[in-house]
Amino acid sequence: MKELKPMLFSSLKGYTGKQFVGDLISGIIVAIIALPLSIALALASGVGPEEGLYTAIVAGFLISFFGGSRVQIAGPTAAFATIVAGIVAQNGMDGLIVATVMAGVILILMGILKLGKLIKFIPYTITTGFTAGIAVTILVGQLKDFFGLTYPEGLKPIETVEKLEAFFHHLPTINWWAVLVGAVALAVLIVLPKIKYLNKIPASAVAVLLGIGMVQVFDLQVNTIGDLYTVSSKLPALKLPAFDLPLIRAMLPNAFTIAILAAIESLLSCVVADGMTNTKHRPNAELVAQGIGNVGSALFGGIPATGAIARTAANIKSGGRTPIAGMVHAAVLLLILLLLMPYAALIPMPVIAAILFHVAYNMCQWRPFVRLVKTAPVSDIVVLVTTFVLTVIFDLVVAIAVGIVLSCLLFMKRMSDETDIHGWSDANTDDSHKLSALPEGVCVYELSGPLFFGATDKIAKISAHEDTKCIVLRMRSVSAIDATAMNALTSLCEHCAENGIQVVFSHVNKQPLQAIRHAGLLDQVGEQYFCAHIDDALTLAKEIVQTTENTTKAENE
Repeated sequence: MKELKPMLFSSLKGYTGKQFVGDLISGIIVAIIALPLSIALALASGVGPEEGLYTAIVAGFLISFFGGSRVQIAGPTAAFATIVAGIVAQNGMDGLIVATVMAGVILILMGILKLGKLIKFIPYTITTGFTAGIAVTILVGQLKDFFGLTYPEGLKPIETVEKLEAFFHHLPTINWWAVLVGAVALAVLIVLPKIKYLNKIPASAVAVLLGIGMVQVFDLQVNTIGDLYTVSSKLPALKLPAFDLPLIRAMLPNAFTIAILAAIESLLSCVVADGMTNTKHRPNAELVAQGIGNVGSALFGGIPATGAIARTAANIKSGGRTPIAGMVHAAVLLLILLLLMPYAALIPMPVIAAILFHVAYNMCQWRPFVRLVKTAPVSDIVVLVTTFVLTVIFDLVVAIAVGIVLSCLLFMKRMSDETDIHGWSDANTDDSHKLSALPEGVCVYELSGPLFFGATDKIAKISAHEDTKCIVLRMRSVSAIDATAMNALTSLCEHCAENGIQVVFSHVNKQPLQAIRHAGLLDQVGEQYFCAHIDDALTLAKEIVQTTENTTKAENE
């Protein structure tokens, strides 16, 4: 059960007042960073600003309390923005709550079933492709607010392509004051972290305060959060949706997508944190915590949450070393919600857009994307580009599903290409000279690579001549065999037995031998016909041919 034990309980052993001060200061700093980000990501997700804070408060606290990392900071992230916006637009908040709760349950089950390490089997090309696609969709979604465009009432484009069309169609309505405010905020976000002695100040907080000052002091005609949304400082309240079967069925694909994204991003954040702190996280405990956090967030009016790499890194750099820092960050955000939330209505929308532009750039991974396009095999590039394009044009559900299926098919194709079966007569091997010492009637086949359902057709290459009495199958290079290939191999042995041909196996490795034994082929062929070395197999083949010839000669006489 240690794998599921929250890291908080381990961290409190020997906990000191000095460490508490470090966690307290770090939690406050991270809360200041998380405040504008949580609001911006909530708006990008198609919900109100307070929903972003609800998520950071509830999920942030629960994931820190139950999590498998000492320093993980959780909350809303850009990865969920597009999928959440699509769910809210089509199924409302009830649909989002159902999808998030189901995703939480899936994550809890993944942790209990100890699937934390299986996330590594999601190809890097898929994560890079959909991450870059999400970045593009976020950027496109914020063009309207950054440029201050005016859309006619009722026009609310949802898909990325629709948003681009609406943007270019209404570009003449550009508000240059909005562009100025957004550009200043974007400049602060880019430049401030690069200035010595100022780089420890949260750039997003400075951008927000500067944007509010410009709009209020100069009375600029720029939309603020208060102009478009109702800002509430109420505590999050328990919300139970109607869990009807049709809605559950409709939300199931979205739930799996949210769960996969949460698992990938949170565990990736944990790995980054481990490298920065020289610690080791508990992946299964982290998955359970992510599930609990998402269920809690959904039931208290929030949106999906996961570990946030940028906020986790900020926590580490600020001195946070235990989950107490994450819990303090949630508590500080709760105080901000109660005391300062009305002032969030003053934040200009172009500033929110600038913050999301900056988030999109930081997450887009354009350098790894370009490197993969230049250096990766063609099949990997196909997966990368397909996942990216589908994320932008359709959504994450389609992109991840197609990406995984395509990756599996291409992987099977590569493995099938690695599998080879050839006879010694046409093989250029070091042992092929031994064939000349064999009597007529012996065929030797070299098998290499994994024998699985994608390569069973190659077993059909094994054939016998009219005078063949024995077939030797050399399997020293066969690492694994599955049920489909085993069935083909059994059929081959049965066909040979019907035609009076004995099959001899040479150097069968551990997994294939276990599979052969479990399938009953070992008893069917005879254990004496399984040899440890090719020389033993060839000697046995000679004996079989000699015995057959003697028997035939005796019968003829």
